[in-house]
Amino acid sequence: MKKIIYLLLIMICSQLAFAKRNTEQVQADNGKPNVVTTIFTPFDFTRAITGGDDASKYINLRMLLPPGSESHSYEPTPQDIISVQNSDIFIYVGGESDVWVDRILSSMDTSNKIIIKLMECVSVVEEEIVEGMQDDEHDHEHEHEEGDHKEVVSTGSTTGGEAVVEPVETTTETEYDEHVWTSPYNAALIVNVITNALCEKDSANAAYYKANSEGYIAKLNQLDAAFKEVVQNGKRKVIVFGDRFPFRYFADHYGLEYYAAFPGCSTETEPSAATVAFLIDKIKAEQIPVVFHIELSNERMCQTISEATGAKILLMHACHNVSKKDFEGGASYLELTTRNVDTLREGLN
Repeated sequence: MKKIIYLLLIMICSQLAFAKRNTEQVQADNGKPNVVTTIFTPFDFTRAITGGDDASKYINLRMLLPPGSESHSYEPTPQDIISVQNSDIFIYVGGESDVWVDRILSSMDTSNKIIIKLMECVSVVEEEIVEGMQDDEHDHEHEHEEGDHKEVVSTGSTTGGEAVVEPVETTTETEYDEHVWTSPYNAALIVNVITNALCEKDSANAAYYKANSEGYIAKLNQLDAAFKEVVQNGKRKVIVFGDRFPFRYFADHYGLEYYAAFPGCSTETEPSAATVAFLIDKIKAEQIPVVFHIELSNERMCQTISEATGAKILLMHACHNVSKKDFEGGASYLELTTRNVDTLREGLN
């Protein structure tokens, strides 16, 4: 399927110039910047910065990933590619799941776009395979030789000031964890970068965007403090996921130890018997009361583990995406991540 998509790119590129002229006419009529995001989290950050329910008054905002869809298996449609071409601000994650983005951007004139890669907004870490974790899709023989790392350093205030992003380029084949937004601390850095882009493209409303951003980051800081309190007062600092684990940045930030069936970007859903047995033994040995799963999961693995251990099954929302019902109901990163506070408290006590 991916080969077909790439072949379609050649055909689509011939239509992009016309599509761009057509969109320029639309923008001349409504005077709003076009902002396109690949997944839910930057979509929701942008929506919050531009006024929440009032966002459509200021920007044309679109998310490419359909609500309810799995983000790691997403493939763009021809219309999605045209939307990227016609965007003024384009926001994507980066990493292995977004290889298609780099391909299409290389075929476009991006001189008038602001392109934000979330993995360049924070300091990234390598994808990790922990004890008991199954991974059949990637070669994780990470070499830690000097010069093999690419650190992306972000400096600046997380209370509304500008964030300065300084990628340090080195030659590397290391695979980095893509789920940078799962830590509210990182989310604040990302919000700063998006805010600066909006202010640049729509300077007339810059003060409004900055005020919204400062209020939103204050809430993220409160959320960060709530998670710290939960971890500090918990009986344990170990969590178990009978699922993929997209919470590496979250776990690192709060000092949590974790065990899971698969790494965050795995598309596997059927674990080996050895993986399930390991997680069951870990829960029994450490008397862990909860086994977690992420959104849009089939939960079968958690059910097996729960039946064997008595552990309660709880959802820890990673905000890759939301269901169609939740999307139409206005679900937000803040709302979903705030639910995780009580969920984590139950898992650590």
